[in-house]
Amino acid sequence: MANSYPHHPGAYPIDTALAAADAIAPAVTYLQKLILGVLRDVAAYGATGDEIAARLGWERFRVRPRTSELRVMRKIVDSGRRRKSQSGISSIVWVLAEHAPKGGNA
Repeated sequence: MANSYPHHPGAYPIDTALAAADAIAPAVTYLQKLILGVLRDVAAYGATGDEIAARLGWERFRVRPRTSELRVMRKIVDSGRRRKSQSGISSIVWVLAEHAPKGGNA
């Protein structure tokens, strides 16, 4: 791991997790850009992880690590709003930092 989180995927200190993080690392910047593109498209309305996954044709589990990285890099923020996920649980509505609510949930 040449870089540290959030510029390199995080992983539990388990051999398989570390190998998976190293394997996905070359694609992470591209995947983050795709998520940022979705959030740019939806502007202040924002999107939940499930909504991002649906727009990109991804499995839901592919989104959370990238939104976590983008949040740490302050490129996206929690809008303070919630919408139901596919499983019926309230989910964060992510927005680009430029659409951060006043008072900031960064």
